[in-house]
Amino acid sequence: MLSAVGFWFKASRPEFFTASIVPVMVGAAAAYYSNGQMLWGYLLVTLVALVLLHAAANLANDYYDHLSGNDEANVQYVRPFTGGSRLIQQGQVVPRHILLASLLCLFTGALLGLYLTWMRGWPILALGVIGGLSGFFYTARPLQLGYRGIGELFIGLDFGILPVLGTYYVQVQQFSGSALAASLPVTFLIMAVLWINQFQDFAADKAVDKRHWVVRLGRRRARYVYTGMVTCAYVSLLVSVGGGWLPPLAVLPLVAVPVAAFAVNTAWRHYDDLRQLTPANAATIVLHLLMGLLLTAGLVVDYLLSGSPI
Repeated sequence: MLSAVGFWFKASRPEFFTASIVPVMVGAAAAYYSNGQMLWGYLLVTLVALVLLHAAANLANDYYDHLSGNDEANVQYVRPFTGGSRLIQQGQVVPRHILLASLLCLFTGALLGLYLTWMRGWPILALGVIGGLSGFFYTARPLQLGYRGIGELFIGLDFGILPVLGTYYVQVQQFSGSALAASLPVTFLIMAVLWINQFQDFAADKAVDKRHWVVRLGRRRARYVYTGMVTCAYVSLLVSVGGGWLPPLAVLPLVAVPVAAFAVNTAWRHYDDLRQLTPANAATIVLHLLMGLLLTAGLVVDYLLSGSPI
């Protein structure tokens, strides 16, 4: 039993669950700053629901990238950042079982979302439907959002704006400009994570007509957009603090600027040398996590020191 649980946990690619954990942390911290309270039970349900929806998307991605021949064509992947879980390609699992596991995670996450909707309000349903379905249909037919040049935007929504606002709403039952402002740095950085990971997938994605923007632009020009995404994360943070939407200590993520500089510099120097590029993949994920942790800490500590909401 434990080995089976471990197998399916591995299949869901838990190394990327920080993408769903970070926005929940930030949304909860923004809510705490707004009223000084934390509803821990609802927070736990929110976190589990989002991780399940994330797992559903990862598993669906493995199944549908197998159907398209994408993962089989991908010989330049760098584990664990690109190329899927590889479990289908290694013959460790029957493809349809991956799809069934995805649907089970989607169904369970949806049930938790319905519970939160019942207890906290209908906006949770709207956010959950958009996030859950667009995550599943990132590679699933017929929408295949990741194949059409709009997948990057939906990843930003699904792992940035929507979960931050959703978590905030579950806690305080309203939306606010401060929650939206807190979501923007996380949104830009999760888009940057996806963007840089697509560099290694470029050849395979192009071969199966998965026309995301790295394929459309080519790696050389795509590095400009990557740099812009990382830059926008910090610019949005500074503008939000300067405009009063976030408190002064929300600038705490600035201490991670050296990590951002390293990631961008590596991408510029090694955009076409995929093994040498790997540190940029890792650094971008670390940067996203640091942004979440430090922004969360800044919001919480600022409230504890000032005791006044945004």
